[in-house]
Amino acid sequence: MMQRFPRKTHLTNRSGDQEKDNSSLENLIALSIKGDGKAQKAIFDSLAPRMMVVCLRYMGDKESAEDVLQDGFVTLFSKLESFTGEGSFDGWARKIFVNTALMSLRKKDALRDRGDLEVLTTRASEMPSQIQTLGYKELMSLVAQLPPVYRTAFNLFAVEGYSHKEIAEALGITEATSRSQVLRARQFLQEKIKNL
Repeated sequence: MMQRFPRKTHLTNRSGDQEKDNSSLENLIALSIKGDGKAQKAIFDSLAPRMMVVCLRYMGDKESAEDVLQDGFVTLFSKLESFTGEGSFDGWARKIFVNTALMSLRKKDALRDRGDLEVLTTRASEMPSQIQTLGYKELMSLVAQLPPVYRTAFNLFAVEGYSHKEIAEALGITEATSRSQVLRARQFLQEKIKNL
């Protein structure tokens, strides 16, 4: 069972006391850099559930996502000194986990387009009304069914908000390939939603 910590140690600010939360976060980071296990556990417990969702979206299965989550935390704690405090800590951490997932997919050679997604012809305009009837878990289950190359491009574009240029740079592909992969992922999802 996940241990709960007092509000002051949470990394996200849900209360009106921004200054207190920021000083708590700064304190946790400073202690973690010094190797304090309790502070590292507080950071882990706060981030792990949200970052597991990120890892699952990219990896598609729980076992691989858990491996990426573990590797991501190793990277996060080794780079903690580089967090400057500009921007949110969650956003900074999220980039680490996305990059860790991308590295894992590259190692598995899963980002190569093998043409394992058949071309579908569903019109894009049908998707919004159909998506409204789905729950988050159902939609994420459909995204997990995408081949890794399409799932990755789709997540970077639709969830992380990367431009096709940024996706191309991150994955070592062309912008046209990024557009094509996102389009094919959308078509696959539309077809699956239509058949539900």
